[in-house]
Amino acid sequence: MSNSSSKDSNNNKWDSVKRYKLTKMINELSSISGHGTELVTVYVPPRRPIFDVIGQLRNEAGTASNIKSDLTRNHVQDALSRTMEHLKLFRETPENGLVIFCGAIPNDKGIGKEKIELFSVIPPKPVQISLYRCDDHFWTDHLKEMLKDEKVIGILAIDTTEAGLGILTGDRWETVDTLTSGVAGKHRQGGQSARRFERLRENELNEYYHRVADHAQKVFIDQYNVKGIIVGGPGPTKDNFLKEEYLDYRLQNNVLATLDTSYSGDEGVREIIDKAQKDGVLAEFRVMEEKQLVKKFMSEVHSGRGLGIYGIFDVLKAMQGGVADLVLITSDISYVKLDFKCKSCKTVQEKVVDRAAIISTKQDMSSKPCPSCGATDYEVTEKDIVDYMQELATMTGARLEVISGQTEEGAQLASLGKAGAILRYKPVQ
Repeated sequence: MSNSSSKDSNNNKWDSVKRYKLTKMINELSSISGHGTELVTVYVPPRRPIFDVIGQLRNEAGTASNIKSDLTRNHVQDALSRTMEHLKLFRETPENGLVIFCGAIPNDKGIGKEKIELFSVIPPKPVQISLYRCDDHFWTDHLKEMLKDEKVIGILAIDTTEAGLGILTGDRWETVDTLTSGVAGKHRQGGQSARRFERLRENELNEYYHRVADHAQKVFIDQYNVKGIIVGGPGPTKDNFLKEEYLDYRLQNNVLATLDTSYSGDEGVREIIDKAQKDGVLAEFRVMEEKQLVKKFMSEVHSGRGLGIYGIFDVLKAMQGGVADLVLITSDISYVKLDFKCKSCKTVQEKVVDRAAIISTKQDMSSKPCPSCGATDYEVTEKDIVDYMQELATMTGARLEVISGQTEEGAQLASLGKAGAILRYKPVQ
């Protein structure tokens, strides 16, 4: 786990790489359990003066002198001292505030051999609380909440046979519920029986529409609190449903679009999302951007022009050569870059391996002599593959995008090695 400190408070647009890194850091911090109440968490809201926070922590350091355990007391005081020194780097509180995690991180060397580490981040949204905690775990919940997408869109795909209710948020969508109507098809015969049949059918439709509206309220308002709703389906059913105002007024007044589709139910939800993308209704949502990016990449792969490549090693080679223009990787990619630096001559050997192969790679390298001087004593450093690829992208002007591994697009990319790129030009063989 690497320390994270961001001072780009003027950049309010959190791209996929920043979001990936913060999510990764939060997940790793959430998994840490201290040996005692020695892990410090500090949330600083935007307008709170830095000197005020330092003063509070100085008082806490004095209180920590009363801790009975020598080890815990030293760890807490060291963590507070490190946190105060870090705060002095800021002349004023960043625009969105500041979150700091600091403490003695357990390792495989045993109790008493822990190393004090500090992790600092300027969050994507303003910090809403002023918090100091010294506990056996880091308090990450407030930061997790900031990463949740505020806008959730409801999707309703309806006709006279079935209805599908789905939600779209951030980089994922799902069908939450489906209902069948039980309404009979239209009667083809004439006479009184036909009129009676139509009245019964209208009553069944009315009851069905009320059931759909009740489910919509429970799913879209009570469960997900959507910011808007898109209604679609084949034929005039959706229009009649909206015209008669069966929906709760909070949904009725927030219909973003009405779309004609070939299907209702589960397939209809999927079709509405695809059509909304083409019509620009959902252009602001990350899932739509990911669909466009993967579609562009897949089209290039199948074009036969040789500008669409995939597989982590081919993509890295293209980035290192400066020919990669757009690079896509899945959020669940598990590779790391290992640097083996010879302690004698400082020669560095690089290896990109799956996380599962880190130990075996280190063991294998420990028996191989340095190609420059023949020594076998190395200093090893690890770097997350996304961090390494971002460095390459920055140096070469490539665009790096992290695609959610939980979507259909992520699955498509995963089938090609979880990494792909569109090249600026086809390199000479």
